[in-house]
Parts: sequence; structure tokens; C-alpha cells
Amino acid sequence: MKRILLTGVSGQVGHALQQQLALELASEWQIVACDRQQLDLTQPEHIRRTVREIAPDLIIHPAAYTAVDKAESERELAYAINATAPGVLAEEAATLNAGLIHFSTDYVYDGAKDALYTETDAVNPLSVYGASKLAGEEAIRRVGLPHLILRTSWVYGSYGKNFLKTIIRLAQEREHLRIVADQYGAPTADTAIAKAVTELVTRWHQEDVTQSGVYHLVNSGETSWFGFASEIVAQYRALESVRGWPPLVVNEVQPIAAAEYPTPAKRPQNSRLCTAKLEQTFGVTLPEWSVALNQVMAELAV
Repeated sequence: MKRILLTGVSGQVGHALQQQLALELASEWQIVACDRQQLDLTQPEHIRRTVREIAPDLIIHPAAYTAVDKAESERELAYAINATAPGVLAEEAATLNAGLIHFSTDYVYDGAKDALYTETDAVNPLSVYGASKLAGEEAIRRVGLPHLILRTSWVYGSYGKNFLKTIIRLAQEREHLRIVADQYGAPTADTAIAKAVTELVTRWHQEDVTQSGVYHLVNSGETSWFGFASEIVAQYRALESVRGWPPLVVNEVQPIAAAEYPTPAKRPQNSRLCTAKLEQTFGVTLPEWSVALNQVMAELAV
């Protein structure tokens, strides 16, 4: 039986992938799932030893340092996990003739473009986090093994800490919410990512690894953080009485400019990513973001 090494299973995407891969591919693949205790991404020799012991045919690597603001003061740690570790994984995968599916971010762009970003657009990260993720992409490309680098954005889900969970908590506690309305992107559900990647295991790794490279992987459509928060509140209220959830006390979601909510790390104003390359190459499409949100809300335990 072929073997997948899956990293970051205590995180949102890793957790969703572990469930989806087990559901759809268990008859063909053995899934070896690792959290940070089993695979220490800050220790290159530990990475090498672990990969050699598992000897996977495919590595799927969602694990990352994702504390965007904290990365500004923890540059060394962010680079160790987001830049050095992916390069080591790529080297070990190449030695084993294995493939690598790696996750990156919209934060590799500066957000100055007016239209959707394509994979060929110039990168120019504004933050340590974005720069460290870009360095990880470059480390993988230098190795030259079969790989997919999947840039995604605004990831959330029913598991872990994320914008969805934060908005629900705040809406249960506060009458007024002030949310940034001048940054745009596509909220992307961890379960939608997991389903798409499960398709890619077959359509890329098993059928055509020559189609290696960078691909955008996000739910379709676009909104602002304000629009996302407003939709979360609306969908929660539609399910509130049916599900017996605690009532929301919020009575206003107010749009504000990003300048009114300063953060240590600068975010791109435009995080809209074009997914045409993914769709045309592999026939993989993700649902519209509000539909995906509705699917996540259906799984939510509040």
C-alpha cells in the first residue's frame, strides 16, 4: 500500500485533510499523520530522520507557522518552520522519489493589484510571515522534485481558532462589532481545501506529476472581512433556534478601514486569487465562499 505523510494534523487544514483522506483514500493509501510532537519542524535532522523512517510516496504539508503578527518579532522561528523545513522535506522527498503537496498563502502578494492575482504575477510580501512562506516556496522549487504549491487565503473551519469562531464569540458578547471593510479576498473553508487536495492526489500525483508548480486554491467569489463577518452573523441567526445555539447579542456590524485597526504585520488590501489554472489543469473547482460557509456552519458545535 502506498503511503502519505501528512503534517500539521493538529491545525485546521491538517485536521480536515486527515479526515477527508481517510474517508476517500484509505483503500489505496496508508495515511501517516504527524503533529508537532511527532515531526518537529524546527529541527532539520529530526525532519530527515522521520521522513526516512516513514518512507512516504507522497508528503502533504499543511503545517506552518501562522501567527502573522507574532512573526514580526519571531522572524527566526517563522523562517525555520516556513522556509527551512519545506526545503528539507523536499530534499528528503526527492531522495525517496516521492511527491510533495505544500501550502502557501495570499500573503506572498502585496495586494496592490486591482484585479485577481494569477500565479504568474510578481510576488512582494509585506510581512515576515508572507516572506517566510515565499522562501519556503523557493526552497521547494530549487530541489526540483514533483510538487504542488497551493496558495490559499482566509482559511477557517469548525475546528481550531479562526475568524469564524472569533466572530461568533464576539457576537455573543458584544452589541457592536467593528470589522475591516477595505481588504478583499475569498474566505476558504478547510473542508473545501481537503476535498480539493484529495482529488489532486489522484489527478496530479497518480496521473500527471509533470503538471508541477504553483496553483491558487480558494473558494470562489470574493468579499471583505466585513462582508464575511456579516454573513457569519446572518447564517448563525438562521440556524440559531433550529440548532439550539446560544443567542447573539450583536445588533450592528460596522465597516471600518484597515487604518482604524492597526496590526504589527501589514496585510495585502487585495487577496483575490484567480483559480483558473487549477480548474483548467486538473478540473478541480471549489464552491462559492458563502456556500462553503453554510456547509461549515452545518458542522459547527457552539
